[in-house]
Order: sequence, then structure tokens, then C-alpha cells
Amino acid sequence: MNYGLCNLSIVPLRSKPSDTSEMISQVLYGDLFEIIETTKKWSFIRLEFDDYEGWIDNKQMLPISETDFHTLQNLPKKYATNLVDIITTSKNELLPISLGSNVTVSDFLKHTFEGEIISEIQAKGKLIETALTYLNSPYLWGGKTPFGIDCSGFTQMAYKINGYKLLRDASLQASQGEVLSFIEESEPGDLAFFDNEEGNITHVGIIMENNLIIHASGKVRIDQLDHSGIFNLDTKKHTHKLRVIKRIIE
Repeated sequence: MNYGLCNLSIVPLRSKPSDTSEMISQVLYGDLFEIIETTKKWSFIRLEFDDYEGWIDNKQMLPISETDFHTLQNLPKKYATNLVDIITTSKNELLPISLGSNVTVSDFLKHTFEGEIISEIQAKGKLIETALTYLNSPYLWGGKTPFGIDCSGFTQMAYKINGYKLLRDASLQASQGEVLSFIEESEPGDLAFFDNEEGNITHVGIIMENNLIIHASGKVRIDQLDHSGIFNLDTKKHTHKLRVIKRIIE
């Protein structure tokens, strides 16, 4: 097995080995991965954090040894907490990185990072504070940054920055945690999942106080949550049908 890490700001993870293929997720600075298959231009990878798989351009990654992979994997994680930060490379060049980037690897890469970090598991209440950092970020299918993010990327990153592991897609996240029977049982930081007409879970958001929910729909926004689903406070209409509420963190 071969291994790699992302030494650039934000790299698309694609469903097929083509620049025109669908972006299914993003690989952020510091992300580690296994390289499952390699062609002349592309590599099929499995991300270390959540086992998500897709294709990455070989020019947008750094191959590393198995020993270095496991060493970096076992280091305490440090995540950048500002919307945008700056890394200084070994060539004294500036590299912008996004909120939630794993700066644990900066010493290994001989990069200098002097921004603010989170390096320990945070209290559940911290999730909302982190989620609000993404407020008004535009919706982007496959996105994981304040400059474009999808619903499950948003929940995953809010949890990740605070030291908790969520899977990548809403349907996968819905398999985690404990089911709550009623909205009234929920706490800020719990997740609400929503399904489509076929019964497939297609949306997720983070529950806040006072029956509010923060979620990525058009942009990261705050709306009302009731027993039917999400009530859009701008259009005054229900937009998503509630399927289940899950508690990931006790």
C-alpha cells in the first residue's frame, strides 16, 4: 500500500479520474490518505479520517512512506480555527489554508504555521460556536470549506474541528449515534436528518437552542425546526422533511 498527504490548500476529490468528473468531496491541507490505485495522471485514494474514496490528481498530493503515514496519523491533531490562515513554506512562499485544515503535518513538511489551533476534544457546546463560523458560506456540492460547503461537509467539519469523527455523507452520518424520539429530547449539537420522497436521507443539520437548526441549503443558514422538518424563515415554507434525530455526543 502507498500513502500520501495533501500539501495544498484545497484539492477536489472526484468520482472518476477526469478533470471534468463530479467533485464528491475535497481534500484539505494536512489530510492523510492511502493510495489504492495509480495511473499516469490520477490516484484513487482512501482518506484516513473517514475512509471516503475518490480520485485525486497526482500533481496535487505528496507521496509519503508508510512509516511517515503512521507517525503523522498517531500525532495529536491540530486544526486551524480561522476562516483563512497562512502557512509559510520551506521556500518562504505563502500558502493560504482553510478553517479545519490539519496543521499537525506542518513540521513534517518544514512549513511554518503561527495561527490559532484547536488541539483537544472540545465540549459539545463548542459545536455551535464552530458551526456559526461557517454562517453564510455558499452551498457547494462536495465542498468542505467556508468558500463552498455541502450539508454533510458542514456537519462533518464542525464535528471534526472539535475532535469528533463523523462520516462524509448525510446517509452515512445517519448510521452513527443514538436515535432520539422527540425534538424536545434534543440538545444543541445533536443532528437532524431529512429524507426525500423516496425515503432516502439527503440532508442534515445541527440543532441549536429554541428549536432552531443551522444547515447548508443555498448557504449555511439558520431556520426553524419542527416535527415536520425545516421551516425556512425567509420563504415561510417547509423545505425539508424530518426523518430522524441523532445524538452523536453524550
